[in-house]
Amino acid sequence: MTSVVWFKRDFRLHDHAPLTQAAQEGPVLCVVAFEPSLWLGQDAACQHYQFILESATELDRQLQRRGGRLHLLVGEMPALLERLIVQIPGFKLFSHEETGNDLSYARDQAVARWCKKNDVVWQETPQFGVVRRLKNRNLWKGHWDAHVEQPCLPVPDWQTQAFAPLPWVEPAPPTAQDLGLDAFTPPKRQIGGRRLGLSVLQSFLQDRSGQYRGGISSPLSAPSACSRLSPYLAYGCLSLREIVHATLRQYNRLPAEAVQQKKGLAAFMSRLHWHCHFIQKLESEPELEWRNVHRGYDGLREADWNPAHFEALVAGRTGWPMVDACVVMLRETGWINFRMRAMLVSVAAYPLWLHWQSVGQWLARQFLDYEPGIHWSQMQMQSGTTGINIPRVYNPVKQARDHDPHGHFVRRWLPALRKVPDAWLFEPWRMPPDLQAHYGLLPGDIAQPLVDLEVATRQAKARLFALKALPEVRAAKSAIVEKHGSRKRMAPQPKRGSAAKTPSAPTAQLGLEF
Repeated sequence: MTSVVWFKRDFRLHDHAPLTQAAQEGPVLCVVAFEPSLWLGQDAACQHYQFILESATELDRQLQRRGGRLHLLVGEMPALLERLIVQIPGFKLFSHEETGNDLSYARDQAVARWCKKNDVVWQETPQFGVVRRLKNRNLWKGHWDAHVEQPCLPVPDWQTQAFAPLPWVEPAPPTAQDLGLDAFTPPKRQIGGRRLGLSVLQSFLQDRSGQYRGGISSPLSAPSACSRLSPYLAYGCLSLREIVHATLRQYNRLPAEAVQQKKGLAAFMSRLHWHCHFIQKLESEPELEWRNVHRGYDGLREADWNPAHFEALVAGRTGWPMVDACVVMLRETGWINFRMRAMLVSVAAYPLWLHWQSVGQWLARQFLDYEPGIHWSQMQMQSGTTGINIPRVYNPVKQARDHDPHGHFVRRWLPALRKVPDAWLFEPWRMPPDLQAHYGLLPGDIAQPLVDLEVATRQAKARLFALKALPEVRAAKSAIVEKHGSRKRMAPQPKRGSAAKTPSAPTAQLGLEF
């Protein structure tokens, strides 16, 4: 029996359970499908497609060295399976489980219906510590521990004849434009593929992790202090389990005097736990991509959409230099650190009073490491619509003074502000016109804030907290805590008898800093 391995967001051979299982049952046909309907989503971007194509191309080369191929198919998956079953009757389908967006969820449901109709066995395996049909969050931590404590699976030891050929000749992969995507991609984004992912992992574990504690909040230090593993984890070039194991090994081999580096690795382990905690939310409630977690907040912002505010945010012309610099960096690199992401969402949600869904779709296209479960959970949490999290309202002027006190970050990404003296840098709109002219600033160099920051933020918080105080809103909170709230948070524990020592997880903020 031929085993069809369907690669989705898992572009690796190492620690790939579906591939291992398929190789044990018969000749393996490895495929990845570029499905036009999925790329029409409002969260899809050219940089996502390019990263996937780079990762798939490298994986294809790895399989070719073993006598196989990764066949790049174009079309909707049920139609491709229909074509396959005519040529290869009786095949079995293997893949990882995926907690994706609403479109991929609907696609998986369509594939499940097709498999049932055609008596095709579809064997799915968890890729993360995320549990399908989870009944109670109280048990989730045990599932996560069990997942990461399992040994990593080696690359299957195939013989040449262990691969099945694709029974037709597939044309070259489509271009991004063929899929209806905007051709723009950040010129300084990270490149896909396992080889680069492993290189980033090693540089973090061996060197950069010493900067992690204390370095991940400022946009100046974060590009090197953060692990930068997020896109390689999001697209499965590396497995969560191998990252956890590698981190524990490095932690345990470090000498006791390497205090800062050990603290950094412990904090990183904590964030890996939160990675799956947030994805579990979307797995348990797919609707949170497009509906408020707490239905009592329905209507809070929907009727007040201001297109001018949204357009200024997207253009990096809000007038608040730290916000606009982050938008430009994101446009150029496809990445900013978590604190700055939270600040962008906070500014959008409070002083600009924008609904999280449209802002979230825009940011999903900007983030190379877009992971739907994390993204939509964080969008709602930062916008105050979960009903169980304390709203975090970030003041962009204070963030600039705290994390870019000398203006190096702002001046790097906003060249027009290089002429502005330090005293005016974080509130340049307050400069008198004659002083602007003195420093050579032209009309339009300095964007005017769309609203009074203090007044607009105060009004937004008042509206939010007035709703939050309603008895019916408060009454619905306990059910959300039961379904989505975190339980005791710990770093993964080694199995009994293991000599490994596990770092204790610090009491850190809810958030993700990869």
